[in-house]
Amino acid sequence: MADWKGHWHGFDPWTGSRDEFAKEGQRRPSPDPRDEQTRTFLANTMTPVETGHWLLRRDQAAAERTWADVADTATWMRQAREANPADTSGGALLTVDELIERKCASLARGGDVVWGYYTPAFSYVSFAVVCCPSRFFPNIPCPLPPRTDRR
Repeated sequence: MADWKGHWHGFDPWTGSRDEFAKEGQRRPSPDPRDEQTRTFLANTMTPVETGHWLLRRDQAAAERTWADVADTATWMRQAREANPADTSGGALLTVDELIERKCASLARGGDVVWGYYTPAFSYVSFAVVCCPSRFFPNIPCPLPPRTDRR
């Protein structure tokens, strides 16, 4: 996967109950872009079942969360994690720095990243950085090119 070229979009953290997150119908668009399930999916802020579908949510893309340099994704992921602390009462296998390093390596190869975990209050947090163009959904257009790509 080392030949991937593109940029990345970050999608803000969603926080809620595990039961709510498990409702997959809200996290999938239907084949018909005009039906109720697709409209519900587009308005939803939960991580889609297939992460490349984030790119369909054009109104959730933002210039400040669109990057041409993978190092900038690391800064945002760290800020999102610090703003939504994880429950580490059971111990952590990897440090946040190690997790971010691995996630950035995946992004550089064209792999999307979803970070999902529980907070100390037992809420579930999920946020994502999505490669654009998507290797798995190449026909979904970019919702917002990075500033360096704009003319």
